[in-house]
Amino acid sequence: MQWFLEASTTGHKIALMVVAILLFAAVMGAILFAVDRPRRVPNWLVAAGFLGPTLLLLLVGLVYPALDTIRGSFYSKNGSEFVGLDNYATVFSEQSFQRVLLNTLLWVVLVPLVTTGLGLVYAYLVDRTRFEALAKALVFLPMAISMVGAGVIWKFVYEYRPDQPGVNQIGLLNQLLVLVGIEPQQFLLNWPSNTFYLIVVMIWIQAGFAMTVLSAAIKAIPDDIVEAARLDGVGGVAMFRYVTVPSIRPALVVVLTTVAIVTLKVFDIVRTMTGGQFGTSVVANEFYTQAFRQFNVGLGAALAVLLFVLVIPIIAYNVRQLRLAEEIR
Repeated sequence: MQWFLEASTTGHKIALMVVAILLFAAVMGAILFAVDRPRRVPNWLVAAGFLGPTLLLLLVGLVYPALDTIRGSFYSKNGSEFVGLDNYATVFSEQSFQRVLLNTLLWVVLVPLVTTGLGLVYAYLVDRTRFEALAKALVFLPMAISMVGAGVIWKFVYEYRPDQPGVNQIGLLNQLLVLVGIEPQQFLLNWPSNTFYLIVVMIWIQAGFAMTVLSAAIKAIPDDIVEAARLDGVGGVAMFRYVTVPSIRPALVVVLTTVAIVTLKVFDIVRTMTGGQFGTSVVANEFYTQAFRQFNVGLGAALAVLLFVLVIPIIAYNVRQLRLAEEIR
């Protein structure tokens, strides 16, 4: 069992991967052989054969690491001494970690609200217009870019060069400032404004997702509801407020909660653009820093557990809203 749980060398890891593939092939072969047998096979045996490997993989790859992380959050830096809630007390009491929590709160509040708002307004405005497909494609394009790629792109947008003779700005935003006579700014150095500049990148990526889902929801609104509202004299902003928004409420909840969960786990943008420096770190990035850069396994585990706890109420709210929507239907 120790050989399966602790793979330290490259050769050991490759051997473990080969063994796992062979075991999977053997199990699936046995299942298919049993199903194809002419004699009757009990249904419970077929179900166990198909679900067993999945449950085993979930147990080994998800449940066990989660429980081990929770356990590790109560131990010291190297995991040798039980410290109780000291790691959690450090997270909530030290000023540096308080800033991390504040940054995470800003991300989780602003990104879902702004992203959903922009996506909703844009989807409503371009709905059934002449260039609808092109307009939607332009907004959706950033979704095809990885967060690391987006971070690199926007790092060049925010790039700063000293305002000196013979020095040309290579950052798009600073070049625009210079053209209108404003001194170039170091956008990613000063807190808290640098956090907002990073948030813009996430909104730029996720707006396409919000627009696509909400556009589909808007098109699914029954025509008789729209026509009835128009006969009652409803139009323009009133149509948007009293007909469109209430009709697509389940889709709005899905977009808000999905973007919030993605935002809670944001790591790539922060790591790529600032490395978590200059007061821009968030919980996901700080977890990586403490566990793999500072080698403080206990504190890193506590941050990972905190991230997991923050996701739970969002998922619970999403599930509850979906059930309510199903009951209404």
